[in-house]
Amino acid sequence: MSERREVLLVMHPDRETTKDAAREVATRFDEAGIGLRVIDDEVKELIEHDSLDELCTLVAPGDDPARGAELVLVLGGDGTLLRAAELARPAGVPVLGVNLGRVGFLTEADSDALTETVGRVVSREYTVEERMTIDVTVSVEGRVVARTWALNEASVEKSTRERILDALIEVDGRPVSAFGCDGVLCATPTGSTAYAFSAGGPVIWPDVEALLVVPSNAHAMFSRPLVVSRDSVITVGVDPYGSPAVLTCDGLRHIALPRGARVEVVAGEVPVRLARLHPGPFTDRLVHKFSLPVKSWRERHAR
Repeated sequence: MSERREVLLVMHPDRETTKDAAREVATRFDEAGIGLRVIDDEVKELIEHDSLDELCTLVAPGDDPARGAELVLVLGGDGTLLRAAELARPAGVPVLGVNLGRVGFLTEADSDALTETVGRVVSREYTVEERMTIDVTVSVEGRVVARTWALNEASVEKSTRERILDALIEVDGRPVSAFGCDGVLCATPTGSTAYAFSAGGPVIWPDVEALLVVPSNAHAMFSRPLVVSRDSVITVGVDPYGSPAVLTCDGLRHIALPRGARVEVVAGEVPVRLARLHPGPFTDRLVHKFSLPVKSWRERHAR
């Protein structure tokens, strides 16, 4: 007898559209004999008033909720998917996102395709790809004080609005440039379409093995984005005589950085696994998500 299939559902609890989507997912999985786990503190209020608790198993966020699951299904935008990745990564479980937000670049399907998406999960019609992550180490005076990771980016930023962050960027132990700025982003190819893109960085195809460094509002003649090898070590040093800073990874994990702190970023040892329903090229995803014009001026204005 085969083991019972189980899926962990991670959702944005504050959107009204989430309730209808969660009800459809829970009902369909129950009919297919697939167990559905939900994180208790995330959806407690949502399910208590909708009888969804009869179709779900409540799990605590600290109990490794994705362990043993076949898939982590996400109802929300990229922020929700990044929270789901934090749960799925240690267990090596793939994440599949249904976009209920705005752009939803990391999500695989839009809300109007929810029924199809659930059907594809039931019939196991999906593939899995691995996305590069980054491992981040914070040290002060040679002593490691924190370790964390990111799927999109690690951002070293000024901790107060009225101050300037004085930062030194090093690559492979050699200084590259020092300047005052709002922050420095160290991103993966996956993160190149997120915060780093908004800060003026290039789009990097996800199968390119590279790391991206993007200064934010730097007061310097040379402050261009840098694309370096995945084998490189990137270090962002906070001026010991300047202002303190803060490290934020994927907008989720925050670490206060004292003066003189050094943030080291390397390619991560553990990837995030993303489930895919549509195996088309990244180019098509880029055009679709950003609504890019693909016709020339003459084609668009032809009579």
